[in-house]
Amino acid sequence: MTDAVAAPRRRLTPVLQRAGLIGLALLLIGTLAVTAGLRYALLLALGLGFGMVLEGLRFGFAGPWRAMILRREPAGLLAQLVAIALVAIVAFPLLASDGGELIGAHAPVGFAMVGGAFVFGAAMQVVLGCGSGTLVNAGSGNPVGLVALPFFAIGSFAGAFHLFWWTELGTLPQIVLEGLPGLAVTLLALAAVAAFLLWRAAPGARVIPRRLWFAALLVAALAIGNLLVAGQPWGVVYGLGLWAAKGATALGADLSGSAFWTTPTNVERLSQSVLTDVTSLTNIGIIAGAFLIAAWRGGLQQELPKLPAKAWIATIVAGFLLGYSSRLAFGCNVGAFFSGISTGSLHGWAWFGAGFLGSVAGVRLRPMLGLEARP
Repeated sequence: MTDAVAAPRRRLTPVLQRAGLIGLALLLIGTLAVTAGLRYALLLALGLGFGMVLEGLRFGFAGPWRAMILRREPAGLLAQLVAIALVAIVAFPLLASDGGELIGAHAPVGFAMVGGAFVFGAAMQVVLGCGSGTLVNAGSGNPVGLVALPFFAIGSFAGAFHLFWWTELGTLPQIVLEGLPGLAVTLLALAAVAAFLLWRAAPGARVIPRRLWFAALLVAALAIGNLLVAGQPWGVVYGLGLWAAKGATALGADLSGSAFWTTPTNVERLSQSVLTDVTSLTNIGIIAGAFLIAAWRGGLQQELPKLPAKAWIATIVAGFLLGYSSRLAFGCNVGAFFSGISTGSLHGWAWFGAGFLGSVAGVRLRPMLGLEARP
């Protein structure tokens, strides 16, 4: 074959591959629409959108928190606050006027909740991925993410199994900011945090790149869509725990000793397909969306990092702790921090504070575990 003939074929191959990826995504959505219904197809599409934005525009949680801690670069964290504010502006009026059809990500503050958020913050810095980040990392072929994800699911299942024992250690009454006054307080608090981050920023690090502005707008739009279609805010942790619980029951495990897994709602979900569970669908979509972007870029062939054995052990333990602690904390960066604050829950703010302190500890812990050179 001459070079003159081969060159057009080489140029055509990536186009055909990318067309195939788009076709595959549309096929998945269409198949689910036919087999399960339009609502579930829309949720899968929203999940795909989340995965594509998070991977494609590099919008995340663990990395930006790490950048602020180590280098005082607040751009990523500021973009998160912008996205939360945009969602809150829409979510607060919706929750106030829908008559109870929509629910917020509301939970009480307690000892287990705060402790769980701290542990989660540390563990997510160990594996460099929060709830959504672990899904994205696994979908894009990151070996650490692929190892951490199944243990995240197992940890979420185990945390739910023990949840009520932990919450009995003590919790405050559930406190929710509502209506226009609650929205005003939330926006002012977000602005205050943003101002503090800008004040603490390193010289020349106070500008949010255009990419992150765009990502914040898209994530906010997708989160609002998730609230409207699912009837609840964007979350991650429950779906992962459900997958492990279904696996456990398939292997013959008896869940009758768990007050959490024996509630009528959870018994029903255990008996149904994951393709009709709203959180599972968006999780699957995030993995698939990240896969599509990575494949589009041709970056799925990631080499196994040369890490010592203790680093892989730390990844497994951290993956389990991500799931276990986030269940005690009533969510991860997505379900508690992002969705909690944007729907008025005080526990979202408590999660943010405890999770960030945990991240400070986790950043210092990574080199000790052999996951990187010491700073």
